[in-house]
Amino acid sequence: MNKVRWGVLGTAKIAVKQVIPAMQKGMYCEIIAIASRNLSRAQKIALELTILKAYGSYQELLDDPDIDAIYIPLPNHLHVPWAIKALEVGKHVLCEKPIGLSGVEALKLFEVARTKPGLKIMEAFMYRVHPQWQYSKKLVHDGRIGNLQNIHSFFSYHNIDSSNIRNKPEYGGGGLMDIGCYCVSLARFLFDAEPERVQAHLQFDPIMKIDRIASGILDFNIGSSTFTCSTQLMPYQRVNILGDAGRVEIEIPFNAPFDKITRIWHYTSEGKEEITFKPVDQYTIQGDLFSKSIIDDAELPNSLLDAINNMKVIDALIKSAAEGIWIKPA
Repeated sequence: MNKVRWGVLGTAKIAVKQVIPAMQKGMYCEIIAIASRNLSRAQKIALELTILKAYGSYQELLDDPDIDAIYIPLPNHLHVPWAIKALEVGKHVLCEKPIGLSGVEALKLFEVARTKPGLKIMEAFMYRVHPQWQYSKKLVHDGRIGNLQNIHSFFSYHNIDSSNIRNKPEYGGGGLMDIGCYCVSLARFLFDAEPERVQAHLQFDPIMKIDRIASGILDFNIGSSTFTCSTQLMPYQRVNILGDAGRVEIEIPFNAPFDKITRIWHYTSEGKEEITFKPVDQYTIQGDLFSKSIIDDAELPNSLLDAINNMKVIDALIKSAAEGIWIKPA
């Protein structure tokens, strides 16, 4: 196998505008099919993106024997059900974040996945494979900021469209699930550990009932991570990684542009160093790494267990906000 043949469940904007075009540029990816509940919609997108096959149902795509792997950009409440269906018909799965609606639901996926040891499954936290994050983690790992003490992350956008899927609580909408999951993930990624306890405050939209501002603290015992995310603030993102001998600041940590250089700054007592990275598409890198792991039967960049642990921390943050106390993740 030189390339993995991919099918896409759904025609979400992130898939059509970002992920599919990026994966089509990859060395090891071939997008051969796309499905929608509306056949004409699937056919239109397939024509626009030069995809060979279009299906009018998700199950039809899963039943196609020519497809090796499935990319799932569906709404959050459909992630686990369709990931399970894909595994059950023998397909590898790359699923958008968050992996599910809760740690309990994610564990259901884990139980199925471990009965399919020959299949790969991964949560699509694309930011982790970007060179700026790989370099930042190496700076931390190599002691270039001293001992890691604190991480602060901020991620916001402004969306008050009540018809948007991100603003529907029954579908897993809200800031913590949509973008706060990045803030949780990056803290665990950099500390290379699980938090001992967490605390959170959520502010809810009075009409749509989703959390529109979420702030949290993750206590890792050896250090902490604080974050704020919002679906109703001025768009902004930034990550600061602070040690007792230095600091790393990431300018565009999450949706790094594929056509422009990205920058991080490394501060020490000797001064400030700007490190730039040539334009790359993190979705292309993610697709190729996943596909190469299938071809070589090698380890994935991120494990399913990592995705489950991320959900457990989010569960604990939600419980903390409701009860007003520190919570230890399950």
